[in-house]
Amino acid sequence: MKTKLLQLGHVFVSLLILFSCIGNDPERPLGEYDRGILIMNEGSFGSNDGEVYHLNPSTNELKPDIFEAANGRPFAGLLEDMVNEDDKMYLVANTGKVEIVNPGDFKSLGAVTSDLDQPRSLTVNSGKLFISDYGPYDANFNTPSSYIAVVRNTLGGTVSKKIAVSRKPEDLISFGKFILVAGSEEGKVEVIDAEKEELVKSIEVEGNPSQFFEIDGKIYLFSSKADEVVIYTFHLDNFTLATSNWYPIANATGKIALSNSNTLYILTSSGWPNYEDGIGVLPLFGTSLQPKWYEGSGFYGIGIDSSKEEIYVANANGFQGNGTITVLDKSGNTVRTFDVGRGPSGFMMK
Repeated sequence: MKTKLLQLGHVFVSLLILFSCIGNDPERPLGEYDRGILIMNEGSFGSNDGEVYHLNPSTNELKPDIFEAANGRPFAGLLEDMVNEDDKMYLVANTGKVEIVNPGDFKSLGAVTSDLDQPRSLTVNSGKLFISDYGPYDANFNTPSSYIAVVRNTLGGTVSKKIAVSRKPEDLISFGKFILVAGSEEGKVEVIDAEKEELVKSIEVEGNPSQFFEIDGKIYLFSSKADEVVIYTFHLDNFTLATSNWYPIANATGKIALSNSNTLYILTSSGWPNYEDGIGVLPLFGTSLQPKWYEGSGFYGIGIDSSKEEIYVANANGFQGNGTITVLDKSGNTVRTFDVGRGPSGFMMK
């Protein structure tokens, strides 16, 4: 989940733009959901009952189903990702749609409801939406026709173009007019020119790349292999690999959370049938790696409230009823637990 568009580039130009806007465009007043923690509940397959809950961490007040409460209709999809960009909240459903809402009150602003298959995430660039999509399954349940869908309006509408990419694209991140795409199944990072709506470069990486993140103006990529994880950085002037670092954390799922101290918390799972799950801790600029910092079963999402140094762990409980959130302190002790919706899978700290 992304909280803002990463637009790197020339700092001086960015500052000029910033100061030219001061006094001209008044900021939107903060709404109820501009603060606190958003909890993404994926929903259960076949029921399409994904939703978003809101938690006030100061009072522990939990509000369920805030999309339905704001719009008088259920979300009606499996919620895959939440992206806060361009002063809009994008709710990406892997059942073939994107709902666009006001971040402060979750009232609908628009949608993309057709010509998508299995969308995963999106980014905003050049006044357009770029949506990663697995594409349809073939007869063998493979996804040979994955793509990035282009919608030429940040408030949604119709898909204008589909840019073919490698199988199972996941996260996207913007740099200037370019977009980097994590191609999870074929081990690629693909670069798209957002203005031309064309694929311009493909970079080979090891493992299954899944998530981008940014630290001090650098773009990082998280990729997982069976017995280790790999963290990449890039030369952004020519889109080549800059650094590659391997860490012995096994069975990483691709779900991560980054603290303000630049420490990654990484969900791991042995998978079926035992589902021996855990959390690995990786200080990106330190040496105290902890591959098994916390252990359990049923982990499905992770987030960090850096203001309180608390880690939020989502447990889907086997999709048998509603899920549970466990809040841990920085030593791994349980602070509290509470119930949420079906299949909790992620958090957005605001």
